[in-house]
Amino acid sequence: MELEARSVRFSQTTLTELMIPSYANFGGKIHGGILLSLIDKVAYACASRHASTYCVTVSVDAVDFLEPVEVGDLVSLMASVNYVGRTSLVIGIRIIAENVRDGVQRHTNTSYVTMVAKGDDNKPTVVPPLLLENEEDARRFLEAVKRKELKEAYRDAFDNAKTRMNVSQNLPSLANQRCVVGWK
Repeated sequence: MELEARSVRFSQTTLTELMIPSYANFGGKIHGGILLSLIDKVAYACASRHASTYCVTVSVDAVDFLEPVEVGDLVSLMASVNYVGRTSLVIGIRIIAENVRDGVQRHTNTSYVTMVAKGDDNKPTVVPPLLLENEEDARRFLEAVKRKELKEAYRDAFDNAKTRMNVSQNLPSLANQRCVVGWK
């Protein structure tokens, strides 16, 4: 059975939350963990909307903290499906913090989350194709493909290096070592 393609707009999701004092660290800035939790929530909502089923987080490819988020800011997380595979979806998330007193908005975070759709049997299930309707949709799709290829190449290179160095036998002894390296 062929699933009908869904547009990026179909599942775009925005989550907005007020940053309260209990979310702050001792420096008065919002904990990164609070933002990670919100990222996971909005990624789930966006992915589940596209897939029409339960989705789970497989990886967080990047979380770039560009600026601090302050207590009192209204934080909006805007999520879009950037890429779909057979059972997986890559959700791009842009986070904007707004100081409501002066109306200034700041782009504070960018993140990419890979989700997998689960069927009633709790096994990965096929997701609808992504309908790219404009140049922006296509650009994000191609960037997601590039990130995926880089991630796979890095994983392959790491596995090859690990095999060549026989790191698995050396790691237990290296784990307890402290070292200082200095170059002149």
